[in-house]
Amino acid sequence: MDIVSALRTFLRVAETGSFSAAAVDLGLTQPAVSRQVSALEEHLNTRLLHRTTNALALTAEGEHMIPMALKVVEAVDALNEASGGETALATGRVRLTLPAPLGLYLIDRLAAFLRRHPGLSVELIFREDPSDIVGEGIDLEVRLGPVSDSSLMCRRIGWTTAFLVAAPSYLEHRGAPRTPDDISGHECICYSRAGDGRSWTFSDGSDDIFVRIAPRLVANNAVAVHRAVLAGSGLAILSHILACPDIEAGKLVDVMPDFPPARLPISVVYPSRRNMPMRVRTVLDFLVEAVKEDPLMASVA
Repeated sequence: MDIVSALRTFLRVAETGSFSAAAVDLGLTQPAVSRQVSALEEHLNTRLLHRTTNALALTAEGEHMIPMALKVVEAVDALNEASGGETALATGRVRLTLPAPLGLYLIDRLAAFLRRHPGLSVELIFREDPSDIVGEGIDLEVRLGPVSDSSLMCRRIGWTTAFLVAAPSYLEHRGAPRTPDDISGHECICYSRAGDGRSWTFSDGSDDIFVRIAPRLVANNAVAVHRAVLAGSGLAILSHILACPDIEAGKLVDVMPDFPPARLPISVVYPSRRNMPMRVRTVLDFLVEAVKEDPLMASVA
């Protein structure tokens, strides 16, 4: 028995609460996962999991085993990294939640990444609001703005760049606002994030300017807002990932360029209570590098 592989399997079963979910993540069959855990229990002469028809639960010994298993797996991962063996360990599924614009940005880069790591699979979940990361079995989540959950590890990887935009057809009838104070007389399309759908924040180069709005249309997905603003429904704040191609093509106008929307930190969060498997670390490294490649996300300047 490969004790390290068995420990990895046990940890994933403990995290997901399911042999079948762990099997999907690890790229194994459910019977293979069950056999590895049983072999580990036999090797340790200790029952680690209570098994019933409908559920799994850690025994007291299993709970006690987790921190020790994490230390062993983490040490082996560090040795493999030092020896250049991390690619061989990058296997299984990684669940990544992120805002839709960044997800679309990554889609164009994922094909080459997955070719380099044939043992990996990536599940992208487009979501604007924070997830229950542990409860939903999320490996990595991209969040915009401050991260207040101290139970999570947080790594800042970049900054947002956004534009206040409108379609030429809308501006022909309503004109363009020159300052944030002018926005109150306009139709607004709001991308709500974390429940905030009633305010916009701009910058004059030194201070933030908060503007209360009364949007006619609110959506919790940036792609939907993008479609609405292209249709001439009003003003909207859009990520540069969505806005720049249409600004260059003349389909949208960069409105009020002297007062750009305030920039927000882009962070990746993940659970702090568990070791980061090589499959997750590999996807995290890809995400960090992809953001660095875009100068509008790589720098706060």
